Amino acid sequence: MRPGAILLIIGIGQQRYSLIMETSTPVCAICAGTGWKEVQANPRRVSRCDCQVGLRSNRLLSQARIPSRYEHCELSNFEPDYDGASRSLISAKLMAGRFVEEYPLDENQGLLLVGGIGVGKTHLAVGILKELIAQKGVSCLFYDYRELLKEIQNSYNPSVQTTEMEVLRPVFETEVLVLDELGAVKPTEWVWDTVSHILNTRYNDRRTTIITTNYPDAPAGDIVRRDSPPAQLARSATREETLGDRIGERMRSRLHEMCRNVDMQGEDFRQRVRKASFR
Repeated sequence: MRPGAILLIIGIGQQRYSLIMETSTPVCAICAGTGWKEVQANPRRVSRCDCQVGLRSNRLLSQARIPSRYEHCELSNFEPDYDGASRSLISAKLMAGRFVEEYPLDENQGLLLVGGIGVGKTHLAVGILKELIAQKGVSCLFYDYRELLKEIQNSYNPSVQTTEMEVLRPVFETEVLVLDELGAVKPTEWVWDTVSHILNTRYNDRRTTIITTNYPDAPAGDIVRRDSPPAQLARSATREETLGDRIGERMRSRLHEMCRNVDMQGEDFRQRVRKASFR
């Protein structure tokens, strides 16, 4: 009988008829469709068949909410070895590979990917997420920081059939969360309270969080009053905003407990491609 066929024995009175039916999905030659295979070292034990592992990985990947623009991102095609590449980008790729290999780490420590626009932070984060799904069967979730806050705000609209908790539950419960572009929303009390709630919940539940941000991992600047001396006002206006400014110093301190800091410095990839196209 061919793989993927089912043999049916039909009884009518004392007569028996054999009927072979073709199925659309071929039956695995290793487990014969049971989903389990013998452990070679101990035939009395069984383990999940490779076909089931592949199905689980595909399901987890489809549930991870990776945006279509990043679907091509893999650790294998993150290539910081172009001419003049920053050593920090090469080091970041090595750290990402080691993170996947050693996962889960003690205290479920995550990563904080810090760097300018276009250096590949999101590419690296998505590559890590995909490898954790494929190699470790880990449930993962990708969220753009701005999109997550927008969904939470929309849940307050009476016409929307989604509650705040329905939005936040998968964010709280997924084993690994990628939170992209932390700090990209103008800070308000509501924003600070919301990000504190998310990060503290995951910290207390010992869940792994991978974060990317364009803002330097530095303390918040001093608060400058409107009636301050002109020179102080001028310095404040030209000072680069920091992660402490955008999420608050207390939450920045919490991130240092939750994550390893990965510094990524280099040229904006999109600008580099644009320059090359005009040569």
